[in-house]
Amino acid sequence: MAHASSAPCVVDSNVPLVANGSSTAGPDCVISCTHAIRDVVASGRVVVDDAWRIVGEYRHRLSPSGQPGPGDAFLKWLLTNLWNPTRCTQVAITPMVNDAMDFKEFPAALRTVGFDPSDRKFVAVAVAHGGSPTILQGFDSKWWGWRQALAAAGVDVEFLCENEIAQKHAEK
Repeated sequence: MAHASSAPCVVDSNVPLVANGSSTAGPDCVISCTHAIRDVVASGRVVVDDAWRIVGEYRHRLSPSGQPGPGDAFLKWLLTNLWNPTRCTQVAITPMVNDAMDFKEFPAALRTVGFDPSDRKFVAVAVAHGGSPTILQGFDSKWWGWRQALAAAGVDVEFLCENEIAQKHAEK
């Protein structure tokens, strides 16, 4: 499935990391993530949380100078476009009182599948947006294991490296 580049999307942090070559993903996956990042930068719309949890994760793992890789260029583009509503939408997500890594917008049905706390913000943002933006997923095989539960909860995930991620998940 090819992401419609002008449709809003939530970009999991592993997509720009894979595009930078910062993973064990193979060359086809790196190319897929690089193309997805370049499509978003060229004509996409990104959805992030208004408290910058996602942006903070990007900033921790990527270079805001935009160098040397395409994932870094994505971060620079995002930081430039955070306040441009035609390119970026910031939505509010509500942390749970007893767990700042969990959110009211995170579907209850996904709480039983062992979803990583650090990944919940991406799902919560997609749900809070209300327009069902696709979550772009690179090479995190745990997401492959959650794909049916995510689909059942109405969360659309595009696996950019479907064959590699399925194989990686099967090996674990």
